[in-house]
Amino acid sequence: MTRGGFIRLPGGSVVVALSLPRPGHGPLCGPYDGGCRIRVLVHAVNRQRALTRLRNLGLRAVYLRGNTEPPTPDEITAVLHHPDGLVWREAPDDDTESWHPIRALLRQKVGSPAPASPSGV
Repeated sequence: MTRGGFIRLPGGSVVVALSLPRPGHGPLCGPYDGGCRIRVLVHAVNRQRALTRLRNLGLRAVYLRGNTEPPTPDEITAVLHHPDGLVWREAPDDDTESWHPIRALLRQKVGSPAPASPSGV
């Protein structure tokens, strides 16, 4: 279940904050671990454009229903000062963890071997 919210800035743009299950790319979560969540912040022209940005990155089942967890002032500052306007962090409640660019979450491990084909060909 996606939790999140948004805030409209004085210039008309919005900052959307979502708490999502962490994609299975990292070593910290197993396939059945539902407790591993990340906080994603997106700065965009409107809410629909923010969600489209996430969907275009491969996070297909991202929806914003309601405004239960809007971004805090510190989160708004973090996303506005990032050149991509799209950041995440692993522990949403830990203020000591840095915000990371979305590329760090979605990139494939370099040098990892390709999976073997089941037919052995």
